[in-house]
Amino acid sequence: MSISDTPPPAPPGPPPAPPNKRGGCLTAIMAIFGILMLLPGACALLFGGMSVIEGGRMGSDVAPLVFVGLVVGLGGVALIWAAIKGRRG
Repeated sequence: MSISDTPPPAPPGPPPAPPNKRGGCLTAIMAIFGILMLLPGACALLFGGMSVIEGGRMGSDVAPLVFVGLVVGLGGVALIWAAIKGRRG
């Protein structure tokens, strides 16, 4: 028998943990809130379009609300996108 200076190979470690996946309930809640957040965006498009068609008479009064509605609607789109995209990963 020969004696070597190299140590024996280390035993294999535990397998890597699977990535944390979001539960189906959280995905559904995110999608529902995203859909609810689309409603202010739809109203903003409606009232913004009405103010443009009427010649901008009420444009200065409605413009900040239209902007806020559009931002909330875009947040809803982002929330729905995150719910769907995060579930696949």
